Amino acid sequence: MTNHSETPGSAENGDISQAAQPDRAHRAPHESPGDEHQVTLRTPAELADALPYLLGYRPEDSIVLAALRDRDGRGRFGGRARLGIPASPDDWAGAAGQLVHGLVTGSERRGVRPEQMVAYLCQEPGRGETGRDVMERLRPLAQRLRVECGALDIPVVEALCISDGRFWSYCCDEEACCPAEGLPMGPPGTSVLAAAATYAGIQVRGSLSELRARMLPREDVVAVEQAAALDAACSTLVSRILDAEGRAEVAEETLESAERIMRRLAEAPSASGVAAEDLRDDRLLGHDEAAALILGLQDRTTRDRAAAWMEGDEAAPAMRLWRALARRCVGPYAEHAAAPLTLAGWVAWSTGDELEAREALAMALGADPDYLFARLLHQACNEGLDPESIRRCLRGGGKGGQGAGETTADEDAPGAPSAEPEPARPVAATPSGGRRRTRSPAPPRAVRGRVRTRGGESGTEAGRPRTSSGAGRPGTARTDRSRPHASGTPVTGGRGACPEGAGTAERGSRGGSERP
Repeated sequence: MTNHSETPGSAENGDISQAAQPDRAHRAPHESPGDEHQVTLRTPAELADALPYLLGYRPEDSIVLAALRDRDGRGRFGGRARLGIPASPDDWAGAAGQLVHGLVTGSERRGVRPEQMVAYLCQEPGRGETGRDVMERLRPLAQRLRVECGALDIPVVEALCISDGRFWSYCCDEEACCPAEGLPMGPPGTSVLAAAATYAGIQVRGSLSELRARMLPREDVVAVEQAAALDAACSTLVSRILDAEGRAEVAEETLESAERIMRRLAEAPSASGVAAEDLRDDRLLGHDEAAALILGLQDRTTRDRAAAWMEGDEAAPAMRLWRALARRCVGPYAEHAAAPLTLAGWVAWSTGDELEAREALAMALGADPDYLFARLLHQACNEGLDPESIRRCLRGGGKGGQGAGETTADEDAPGAPSAEPEPARPVAATPSGGRRRTRSPAPPRAVRGRVRTRGGESGTEAGRPRTSSGAGRPGTARTDRSRPHASGTPVTGGRGACPEGAGTAERGSRGGSERP
């Protein structure tokens, strides 16, 4: 089960007044008090269409909760949290409780307790199933969410199931608006909220699985060649890394090679589409080059120095290189992906892409649950800490300076994560031909640090669900407290408040991660 929590930016986006409910069939145009555009969402169909804009991507196999709150007589969306749907119904009660309590606790920590909730269940039909079958099968899970929210005195004003291009409401049984056969989802990008998001420059990504695919090990014929290159690199590099003088030489060779390849990537012609971009990068990276870099980055100090390429003109080619190296950690070398995935997560977070940051860091923890740097960054990202304090530390590191694994932030920031020194991890080949990782001692260093907080979300750990909430950015919802159904409940999204990339609260094979 995976676990994500979302918070795409400030929760101060999008308002809707709490005036009397307008007719459900009426679609309100943009409203703009002051200089802020607003979109009012009144129907279950509009709430269903709004989901990708609330998260910043299209969720799959997910439970999503969106908190609603009042502000100056207006309703607005607050934090959002997502969790993968457990395969076994026996786990649904625990998952529902975890998600609800995680979102409410996180919101309260930021000083805004949810007053109402909108729940979404998203899952495609299995073999022989229809969308309606999925809706009925997940009905107990929807009821569990409503019970958990009700126990905290937070009503669920709408609960929707989205499956096979259609949606159903668990809160409304009026045939006129919510027929038993469900209603078709509108074409993507045609709603009022989609137009407002486009106007505001907000883009919705594809699914989390598409994002993760860019960092998953390759499984084609190239993987065999890459594994052979990694075997060969092990036989020459491991003994050098275990030697103090050789270790310093390998570190310099690794960083020089990485800089050379980053220049190569930066100078390469552009490609059209994500798949074409990744294929181009793979062709620009030789098997032997990738193997040497992967093994060289297992040394903590080398990895920390590489983490300094996190801003300016260096960030984009560095991100492409770390993704490409993660794709080369094939077969028995899957655990080695923790280093490039952590670097990818760090660059993404440093450049403001919190969604990819959480996914990459969750994948790093999936590769190696004990990888300290990934754990600290994941926690900091999920809790909404400010990456600038870590960037300052890395900028001042330089050659031989303190690295990210040593200090993750300022010394006086309250509540900053601290950790013990993480040993370097070269790889040693076993006489039997198998491969295993061995740990070599790293110089003792202080690992205390702190990071300034600014509000945040929740995250996940590899393979283990963990939720937290984040103040959401998009719209708002006007709700009728006299009825449990959100039909007629206008939800608005503000122009600057249209959701951009939100986080998520899942992990493991099903999804990326959100804030640590």
